[in-house]
Amino acid sequence: MKDIEELIQENRQFILRCASKCSGKFITESDDEWSVALLAFTEAAEAYDESKGSFHSFAAMVIRRRIIDEMRRGQKYGEEIPVEPWGMDGSVDDESVNAGIQGELLRKSAEAETPSAGDEIEAANEVLRSYGFSFFDLTECSPKARKTKQACTELVAMLLKSPELMDKLKRTKQLPVKELELGSRVSRKIIDRHRKYIIAAAVILSGEYPVLAEYLDSIRKALNG
Repeated sequence: MKDIEELIQENRQFILRCASKCSGKFITESDDEWSVALLAFTEAAEAYDESKGSFHSFAAMVIRRRIIDEMRRGQKYGEEIPVEPWGMDGSVDDESVNAGIQGELLRKSAEAETPSAGDEIEAANEVLRSYGFSFFDLTECSPKARKTKQACTELVAMLLKSPELMDKLKRTKQLPVKELELGSRVSRKIIDRHRKYIIAAAVILSGEYPVLAEYLDSIRKALNG
């Protein structure tokens, strides 16, 4: 292994990505999570040997564990942070900020089993920025209640089945709210509240994001129905 300082310098972006993925928000070097991730990376570098497989996979695992431990300590007197995440089509209907597509994918992208998820998140994030928000905003706007998920599924399916609406979405970078409200049974309030989620789902399913699209099975079934 290289000198630890040199290794850290070469992997600063990797450490930040892991910290962001595990904590479910965008992390910079001024955040507490950066310090936790940096210590975890150092720990991984000192403990690593070739029998543990890829160094980066091992380091990502250690960073993930340490950040989750720190999150639990921070929530000692509050609601326990779940170990197992869930996706867009999960069965959990509470209002936890860890629910939804972001919490699921950010955690899974740090694991060796889904090495391409991180790249897809970064690519999707660049596209979503042109719509005025980032992938990391999705935790707060993803639907939690089952009925709301079904309503959003109907709206995304409506978008994807209409080339005219998708063209308007991509051209104006604005959700065609009026058309969606008139063409569906969904209230304007739900459309406005989950605008970012609806846009993100439409962008992912209409683009080249096979890993992210796996978490949108209910919408894909609606399209095929």
